[in-house]
Amino acid sequence: MSVIREKLKLLPDDPGVYIMLDGDGNVIYVGKARNLKNRVRQYFHASVKTEKVMAMVANISDFYYIITKSEIDALALENNLIKKYKPKYNILLKDDKTYPYIKVSTSEKFPAFSVSRKLRKGSKYFGPYMGGVRVKDVLEIVNIAFGVRTCAVSIGEKPKRPCLNYHIHRCPAPCAHMCTEEEYAARVKKAMRFLDGDDSEVETLLREKMQSFAEAEEFELAMDCRDKLEMLDKIRLKRITSLNRDLNADIIAYVSNNMYAAVNVLITRKGIMQGASTFALENASSDSDALTSFIAQYYSAHEIPDEIVAQDFCESDLLEDFIRERLGKNVNVVIPRQGIRRQLLEMAENNASEYLEKAIDKIRHKEDMTLNACKRLQELLHLSRYPRRMECYDISNISGTDKVGSMVVFIDGEADRDSYRRFRIRTVEGADDFASLQEVLRRRLTKLGTEEEDRFPKPDLIIIDGGKGQLSAVKEIFEELGVAGIDLISLAKREEEIFTLDGKESIVLDKRDFCLHMLQRIRDEAHRFAITYFRNIHSKRSLSSVLTEIEGIGKVRRLALLEKFGSLDKIMKADVRQIASVEGISEAAAIRIKKYLEEEL
Repeated sequence: MSVIREKLKLLPDDPGVYIMLDGDGNVIYVGKARNLKNRVRQYFHASVKTEKVMAMVANISDFYYIITKSEIDALALENNLIKKYKPKYNILLKDDKTYPYIKVSTSEKFPAFSVSRKLRKGSKYFGPYMGGVRVKDVLEIVNIAFGVRTCAVSIGEKPKRPCLNYHIHRCPAPCAHMCTEEEYAARVKKAMRFLDGDDSEVETLLREKMQSFAEAEEFELAMDCRDKLEMLDKIRLKRITSLNRDLNADIIAYVSNNMYAAVNVLITRKGIMQGASTFALENASSDSDALTSFIAQYYSAHEIPDEIVAQDFCESDLLEDFIRERLGKNVNVVIPRQGIRRQLLEMAENNASEYLEKAIDKIRHKEDMTLNACKRLQELLHLSRYPRRMECYDISNISGTDKVGSMVVFIDGEADRDSYRRFRIRTVEGADDFASLQEVLRRRLTKLGTEEEDRFPKPDLIIIDGGKGQLSAVKEIFEELGVAGIDLISLAKREEEIFTLDGKESIVLDKRDFCLHMLQRIRDEAHRFAITYFRNIHSKRSLSSVLTEIEGIGKVRRLALLEKFGSLDKIMKADVRQIASVEGISEAAAIRIKKYLEEEL
C-alpha cells in the first residue's frame, strides 16, 4: 500500500483512464475520470463504499493511469481497454447478443431482402425483430405480398433460368430479365413502406391471396397467408399510440442493490415496441459511471437510435458527444420528467428491479462457478498464480485422417469465445495424439514473447484433455521452448482425475465441487470445439466426393453447392427449392441431387 500512497500524491488533475491491478499484475478494473486525482483517491479515502467496491479495493496491489485530451477520449479509451482486458470488476456485456434485421441491398439495381445481424453501409435495415416477432415470418410476408427477391444470386447481363420462386409468384425473376428495373423498384418501394410501419396494403394483399388460394384449393398456401395475417396483428399490438410513429428510441434503466446491478433496454422503432433486453451486471463503480459505461459499450455493438431515454444520473452530454464523435451518429439523450417517455422509463426500471430480485441467487451461483472456483482451484492444486486466463487443448481425428486441434479460452471461469483457435495438424503422420498435441502447443507457445503475444496473451494455466501421457508430452514442449510462469495440468475423463507436474498421484475432487465442474466445462468445450471443426472438414470432403457420383454435377456446380451449404448434412436437409437457388443448379438438377441423396445415403 505504500507504493499506492506515493502514487496517489502524484495524480494529475487531467482527464484520463485509470487501470487497477491485482497482485499477479492482472487488470481487474478500468475507469474513466474527468479529474484523475479526485476520482482515484475516492477509492482509497472515501469512507462510504459499496460491498463490491470494498472487495475490489482489497485486491488492488497497484495502478497506473493514462492522461487523455478530453473526457470523451477517456470514455473511448475506457471502452477499448475493457474489451481488451475484460476486467472482472467492470461491466462486461459477455452474454449480449445482436438482434436480427431485414436488410435491403439498396446499392444494387435489383435489391434483395435478407436477414442480417450486422449493420453495414450500402444497405438499408429494418428492425430489430424480437419479443415474439420472428424476422423470417416478416421476410415471408414481404416476399408473399410484394414478390421481391430473397436470394443472393448475382444479376448480370446474361439471363439465368428462373427458379421456383418465379413459378409460385414470389419473385418476378430479374435474374432471368423477366422484369424491368422500374417495375422491380415499385415493388421494393411498397415493401419498404410496409417495413416502415404502413401495413394497410399488406393486409389487403394477403387477404386477396388467401381467398385466391382457397378457391384454387391450394389450402396449404392459404393457411400460410392466414398465419402471416396473424403475425400482422401481433405487430400492431406492439404499437404505442402516443409515441411519434417516426421515432426510433431506446429506453434504458439501471438499478443496483450496492452489490449487483441490472440494466433493462426497451427498444421502440417507428412507434412500435419491438421488445426488451435485460443484463445482469457485477460492477464496482458509481451508478453514474456504470450506466455511462454500459451505454458506451452497448452502442459500440448495436444500432444507435435517434433518441436514448435514460435516468437523471446518466452523463447525457458526455454520451451525446461520445456517440457523435466516436460512433458517427447524432443522438438525443433525454431525461424525461413526465409523459409517455417517463412511463416507459418507469416500465424499464420495474423490469430491471424484478430481474435483479429474481437473478441474485443465479448471479451468486455464477460467481461460485467462475471466480470463486478459480480461487479455490489455485488453493487445491497449489498453482503458482491465480488462473485468470485458462487455455484447454484437445485433438480430434478418425484413423489419423483430417487431424485437428482446438484451443478454448476461459477468463475468470467463463468462456471467451472470441479467443478460441483451431489448428490443422500439419506434421504428424497417422493417429498420434501425443505428437499432435505437441505440434499444437509448440505452435501456440512460440508466439510468447513475440509481436503476436498481444493477440495471444500468456495464459496462467494450460489444461490438457487426457492423462499422464498427454501431460508428459506437453511438458516436453515446455522444456524445449523454455516456457516458465504457466501452470500445466491434465484432466482424464474416465475417473475425472487431475494430474499435475508436481504430484505423483492424481487428484480426485468431489463430484459436487465447483472447481471440478469448471474444469469439466472447459474440457468439454475444447472437445466440442475440436469435434465441430473435424466434422466440418470431414463433411466438406465427404460432400465433394458424394457429389462427383451424381450425373451432370461437375466441378463448378460442386463448388457452388459446397459454398452454399458447407456440409452434407445441410444439403440433405434442404428442399428442392433451396438447392435450385444455388447458381448454376436448375430445378431438374436439384430434383436429381435430392433423389440421389435420399436413395443412396
